Amino acid sequence: MKVLVTGGTGFVGSHLVRRLLSRGHEVTTLDRSPGLFDDELRSLGATMLSGSVTDSGDVDRAVAGQEVVYHLASPFGDILEPDAAYWAIEVDGTRNVLEAAQRSGVRRVVHCSTQGVHGIITEPPGDEDSPIAPRDYYCYSKAEGEKVVRDYLARGMDIVIVRPTSVYGPGDTRGWLKLYRMVAKGWFLMIGDGRTYNHPVYVENLVDLFELVSVAPQARGRTYLAGDDEAVTLSELVGSVAAAEGSRVRIVRFPWYGAALMAASAVEAIGRRFGFKPPVFRRRLSWFKTNRAFRIDRARSELGYTPRVGLNEGLRRTATWYRQQGYLLPAVSMLALFM
Repeated sequence: MKVLVTGGTGFVGSHLVRRLLSRGHEVTTLDRSPGLFDDELRSLGATMLSGSVTDSGDVDRAVAGQEVVYHLASPFGDILEPDAAYWAIEVDGTRNVLEAAQRSGVRRVVHCSTQGVHGIITEPPGDEDSPIAPRDYYCYSKAEGEKVVRDYLARGMDIVIVRPTSVYGPGDTRGWLKLYRMVAKGWFLMIGDGRTYNHPVYVENLVDLFELVSVAPQARGRTYLAGDDEAVTLSELVGSVAAAEGSRVRIVRFPWYGAALMAASAVEAIGRRFGFKPPVFRRRLSWFKTNRAFRIDRARSELGYTPRVGLNEGLRRTATWYRQQGYLLPAVSMLALFM
């Protein structure tokens, strides 16, 4: 089968490309920037195109002749990107991909969205029918991208939407690496009470669902949340990461989320006043406040999806990869800090 993966050199995309190549598929990627695993993927047989989903010509060339398209391209993690960059990729880029796929007669498009379109889940667990209430521009642009998908579904295209929860695993050098590094220091500043829910999904479990939705006839036009078996509180998650690292951690609580948010807003206002854009602290603070826990019953019942890698094993594999790549100190060194 001929498959295109937009964003195929990224964290999730590289795992998906490896899996597809291992199945014997002919895989092409389309990316605007190099990735960590380009040499490996190329050696495994991937055809790697340089280009952007924001350029309709690049997209047309990449999509031509493909049977399945996975649309994963996203600026996620680039928190200093202007809002226009999110819109260009998540909305206009999605339209370019679907327009090209329709012209080329692609059998199925798998569109990667995010749990973030649901915002805060006030009565967990939520599901695919929970309100769409994004809380930042990235998630808003994802929600608008889903509207584009629905326009093309109405035209008769075969498309599936997947909304991953919080993806982690080997190869992630952004969100979860920050968490591992904070825990590795031996203390963790917890803003709030630590009872907010986070819903992880190990990257290989997500890839399992991507494979399922690409072939299941009943998935046409459906939306699926992709998560592990259950959510965990932030306090539980910090403790589990410490165990995976082979370290100990002390949680230092700063209970006043409102005060932290006011301070972050002040820093950002000062940055704007002097003409620079500082790190977006409010978005990072939202991790402590944004309650996300979901049922994955739809994927289970309709597709037979079962997360194969549990949280503790996934966290351990991720810690091992970080150490091997030099992102974390060896576990023995961290333990020595407490001896």
